[in-house]
Amino acid sequence: MSNTPENVHYTKEHEWVLDNPDGSVRIGITDYAQGALGDIVYIQLPKVNQVVKGGAVCGEVESTKSVSEIYAPVGGTVVRVNEKLESNPELINSDPYGEGWIAEISNVDRSEPLLSAGEYGALTA
Repeated sequence: MSNTPENVHYTKEHEWVLDNPDGSVRIGITDYAQGALGDIVYIQLPKVNQVVKGGAVCGEVESTKSVSEIYAPVGGTVVRVNEKLESNPELINSDPYGEGWIAEISNVDRSEPLLSAGEYGALTA
């Protein structure tokens, strides 16, 4: 069974969204997704100042099994990326909701539907 924190929102494409106190959000891929991908060996991060559209591709993750696109769970402007992932992409495997976060987005557009932990848990059960 995968780890699904209650304080996080999710997408059907297996990304997560955590609200930051300043109104921005932190995003990443879920524990379920990293488990399905296997050992992550490379990540293409979005660019700082890149404007992303909710539901659109904003990066790519490569594992020993496959290459998968990362979809922006919300729209907005990328204000920070997790540069640790460039040299340690395996952080996504070991701590997907903590050290393995991917980017932070401000000017958030929440027009894409997000799932609660319970709804996401039912989707991945």
